[in-house]
Amino acid sequence: MPLQTVFRFPTKNAFEDLVSYQEDIPKPSSNEVLIKVRAVSLNSRDCQIATSRYPFGSKDQVIPGSDAAGDIVEVGSAVREFATGDRVVVSFDNTRLYGPARDVVSGQGGGVDGVMAQYIARPASAVVKVPANSPQSYSELASLVCTGVTAWNSLYGNNPLKPGQTVLVQKAAGATTIVTSSSDEKLKAVKNIFNPDYCINYTKTPDWASEAVKLTGGKGMDHILEIGGVGTIAQSLSAIAQGGVISIIGYLAKYDPAQVPNVLLLALGKEAVLRGIQIGPVCMLNDLVTFVSRRKLRFQIEKEFKFTRDEIVAAYNHLASGKHIGKICIVVE
Repeated sequence: MPLQTVFRFPTKNAFEDLVSYQEDIPKPSSNEVLIKVRAVSLNSRDCQIATSRYPFGSKDQVIPGSDAAGDIVEVGSAVREFATGDRVVVSFDNTRLYGPARDVVSGQGGGVDGVMAQYIARPASAVVKVPANSPQSYSELASLVCTGVTAWNSLYGNNPLKPGQTVLVQKAAGATTIVTSSSDEKLKAVKNIFNPDYCINYTKTPDWASEAVKLTGGKGMDHILEIGGVGTIAQSLSAIAQGGVISIIGYLAKYDPAQVPNVLLLALGKEAVLRGIQIGPVCMLNDLVTFVSRRKLRFQIEKEFKFTRDEIVAAYNHLASGKHIGKICIVVE
């Protein structure tokens, strides 16, 4: 049986624990497709899993990576909607076709094996076909899986975004956009690439909520994508408009437990919705792929690394440095 290169974390103490293996190329079942992986996009979650810091845990000997795009090279006997040669994107959670997640352990590269391999077999129901005329590269398409679907779910999952509302970044949807960062360099890059309406450096402006409220004429923001978690939730609640939605998609900010705000009272005062986001179902990935294909949207790729152990470790380290502006990807030859 033909062999392929697969990467696993037999131990999870450091990025350097990554090990290369030669394993059988999987044979797809009747309802699966075999995909030749062309690109893998990394996320903060990958760094956390590799160093045993992911709060939801991961399986032993896990194959890392949750975001992949590639080509179908074999189709199961019961599959009708795909053909050999189709460009596809693989959903984060192969069991979540629609609605809320059933649990937090079924995401690729965590509770189940991920995509850091030359070939993967996946249920056809968890795969989304990319239109033939889509201009995005494989790395750009892979970047849609977690980052893209999380943003899509945040803005369209509940209380859908409406044109004219204020939000973090969503120019294509007709919203007024405000971007925050601790780096003037990153904000300058964002201005050049996405042309948001406003940018705020929260290191120079610690009370960025007041600035955001001022920029919206005193109303506050209708949608906030909350990445910091407990460390920044008070500012988000101060910045949100009455009845606005805060989508909690991360927990990266450091915080002093003694200074944790009374989130319940803050949310009550604003009648705000605090909604946890665990990526999103296959149906949202399908909607997102359709949207970016029709709009022919392109996405910022910071750097592409090769599919070797040393290059993948370097990609992890580059991501962990926090200096990147676009996505960091692995190109699988």
